[in-house]
Amino acid sequence: MERDGTLLDDYVLSLVDAARPRVCFLPTASGDADHYVVRFYRRFSPGCEASHVSLFRRDQGTGGVEDDLATHLLSQDLIYVGGGNVLSMLGAWRAHGLDAILRKAWRRGIVLCGPSAGSLCWFDQALSAFHGAPRPVRGLGLLPYSNCVHYDAEPARRAEYHRAVADGMCGGYAADDGVALHFQGTCLERAVSSRPDGSAYRVELQGSRVRETRLEVTYLGATDGRAERPQPALGASAPTPTRATAEPVAA
Repeated sequence: MERDGTLLDDYVLSLVDAARPRVCFLPTASGDADHYVVRFYRRFSPGCEASHVSLFRRDQGTGGVEDDLATHLLSQDLIYVGGGNVLSMLGAWRAHGLDAILRKAWRRGIVLCGPSAGSLCWFDQALSAFHGAPRPVRGLGLLPYSNCVHYDAEPARRAEYHRAVADGMCGGYAADDGVALHFQGTCLERAVSSRPDGSAYRVELQGSRVRETRLEVTYLGATDGRAERPQPALGASAPTPTRATAEPVAA
């Protein structure tokens, strides 16, 4: 949900084979911020069956979602995780059993995606800098790599990510703001960007040195102002046994 465009959202929706996709928003990392929930509905309601799940409000969501979170989430075509504090989000998920539900959703082929914390959470390890200096955190482990977001917007992250990989964090992927990493199973299918200059990188330890390799990134917009037609992924969708889209875009 970038504020200045819909290219990444359109790309994610292109991965769903449904005329009117069922899309559920998890705004947990923002503390279920009202403005974030409103922005989600404004973006997705016109063409989707949109809903959300709140863990910090008495009314957990629309349509009696609070009665059975598992049934609701496992009936979705796409689950969109918002940005914010990934540590707080993972703690709340585990307390409510959402971590197990999301793993089941992934195995069933539901598309899982999100910006910032909504990207970090799917990986085995990640670099979080929500409060204070960047530091390693453990994610859900659906993707057996590490992840670093805001690579161009927050320069300190690059040095800390390299240091963490050198100190034992598993190798992984870094992405600039506006760049999405699309995984088919545990393999990176492609990287796409809403910006013509967006970059993504493979970062791994080779011998005693950290190697950073720039990846090919497809710009979703065209120079003549027309958007590239999104290319649907093959097979079912989700963050590992099938496909996942990690979107390091917003804070």
